[in-house]
Amino acid sequence: MKVRGTTFVGFDRVRRLGQSLPNVEEGTAWGVPALRADGKVICCTAAHKDAEANTLVVMMPFDQRDALIEEEPDVYYLKPHYISHPCVLVRLPAIKDDALRDLLLTAHRFITKAPPSSRRSRPSSSVRRRRR
Repeated sequence: MKVRGTTFVGFDRVRRLGQSLPNVEEGTAWGVPALRADGKVICCTAAHKDAEANTLVVMMPFDQRDALIEEEPDVYYLKPHYISHPCVLVRLPAIKDDALRDLLLTAHRFITKAPPSSRRSRPSSSVRRRRR
């Protein structure tokens, strides 16, 4: 599969694991392959130029994201473009199927059960400073 001029390896794997989740459909988000539930993005291939090749963007709460990055920085990471969004970047070649399945389940629960306010972007650090 080609994504913006680069070869993306592994979305077939993401699709296969994500199909077991309720109401999941394949589509696109920001011009790249994505999985959605109830019309909301669960995950998609990373579209921003700063992300590494073969990276998946998975939606999740900020605190869980930060914990994953701290525990396994070889698998999970962030780039500046994604910091204010409730998501984590995943190096697909570095994650095992069982961990990817659990991650997709976490994202599915977050997207389908969370109130809309918890899915909004985190204010930038300059906005947070002004509110104090």
